[in-house]
Amino acid sequence: MMRSVVVYYSLTGNTVLVAKMIADRIGADLIRLQPDREVPESGAKKYLIGSKSVMLNEKPKLLNDDLNLDGYDTLIIGTPIWARSYVPAINTFLSDYGIKDKNIFIFTLHGPGAKTEPCYAKMKEKLTRNIIKGTADFEDVKRMSVTELDDKVRKFCRLIME
Repeated sequence: MMRSVVVYYSLTGNTVLVAKMIADRIGADLIRLQPDREVPESGAKKYLIGSKSVMLNEKPKLLNDDLNLDGYDTLIIGTPIWARSYVPAINTFLSDYGIKDKNIFIFTLHGPGAKTEPCYAKMKEKLTRNIIKGTADFEDVKRMSVTELDDKVRKFCRLIME
């Protein structure tokens, strides 16, 4: 039997919303990555500090003590896109947890017009010992209707369950 887990980072609540919807729909476990230092949730400092952290390839210490992936064959990884890449907490996760032999699905959240391919390409480089089965991007979730968001999540979950 396939065991799945949704591993994600969320600063402002958008990624956690989508992560919970996916986990609920497919019956997956849910792990929120918690870095030891957090970026401000709003204002100019959010963008300056967040972008700088990505550009410097920072890997903050994660406060998650229970991050054991051995029992899972499918990982669904969720990240906002900052500076055309995944966030530093995801960088730590991808770099430090020796992920291998898993089926991987990736979902990203971003504002209008963001380029998703650089983010997916960098993640795929870090996950070469796995099978990347699919991706989904959620653009401007705050502006989506409930129906539109639900339809997009449902479509991604169908891909996961195939």
